[in-house]
Amino acid sequence: MSTPDYVPGHGLLKDRTAIITAAAGAGIGGATARRFLEEGARIVIGDAHARRLKETEEALAAEFGVDRVASLPCDVTDEDQVAALFALAEQTHGRLDVVVNNAGLGGTAALVDMTDEQWGKVLDVTLNGTFRCTRAALRSFKASGTGGVVVNNASVVGWRAQTGQAHYAAAKAGVMALTRCAALEAAEFGVRINAVAPSLAMHPHLVKVTSAQLLAELTAREAFGRYAEPWEVANVIVFLASGYSSYMTGETVSVSSQHA
Repeated sequence: MSTPDYVPGHGLLKDRTAIITAAAGAGIGGATARRFLEEGARIVIGDAHARRLKETEEALAAEFGVDRVASLPCDVTDEDQVAALFALAEQTHGRLDVVVNNAGLGGTAALVDMTDEQWGKVLDVTLNGTFRCTRAALRSFKASGTGGVVVNNASVVGWRAQTGQAHYAAAKAGVMALTRCAALEAAEFGVRINAVAPSLAMHPHLVKVTSAQLLAELTAREAFGRYAEPWEVANVIVFLASGYSSYMTGETVSVSSQHA
C-alpha cells in the first residue's frame, strides 16, 4: 500500500500552547511540532541536541511565525532542564495546554550481555524522562485550574516481546503503566493523559542507517506492508491532544496492527 496523501490542518489545536520534547530532526517529534503548528497551536520544543533544535526552531519560525515557536535545549534526565522548559512555555505564552512526551532512547543488546549502564540509560531517558515531564505537566495544570492534556510516546514493544529489546520494552511498558495510573490521578483536576504506541515509523535518516534486509523484515510484519511516516503517528497525537478525544484518558492507542 502506498503512503496516503498528507492531511491538511483543520484548526484542531487553535490557540493552544504545547510543549513537545525530542522535537528536533525528522522523526515523530519533529513531525508532531509541524502538525501542531498546522493545527493552530503555539509550541515550545525541547531536545538534547542543541544545534539541531535551533535549526528546527528557525525553520519552523520562518514558516509559521516567530511568535508561535520557541525552543530550549532539554535533556529529560535533568530535572532542572525540564523545569526550565516548562517555565519557558509559561513565560512565553502565559499558559500551557498540551505536553507531548516524545523523548526516548533505544538500543539493541542481548540481556545476558547488557550492562547496568545500557539498561539504566534507556530507562532514564524513556521512562524516567516521561515521568519527570508528566509530573511537571500535572503540577502546572493543577496550579492553573484550566485542565490540560498529556500525550506520551510508547511503543508496540511495550506489549509484545522482541529479542535484544528488554530495556526498551521494559521502559515502554512502564510508559503505558505510568499513563494509566497518572490518568486516574489527573482526572480530578480535568487533565487527560493518553499514549500512542507506534511500531515502525521511519524517516530518511533512519532508512539510511538501517540495512535493507532488516527494513524488509520489519515492513513485512506490518499490515500495510510499509513503515509509517512520522506524520502519520503525529496525526494520532493531534487527535489525542484535541477535543475530539475529550472522553479518552489512560489509553494507549496502537498506531499499527502489531498491538500484541
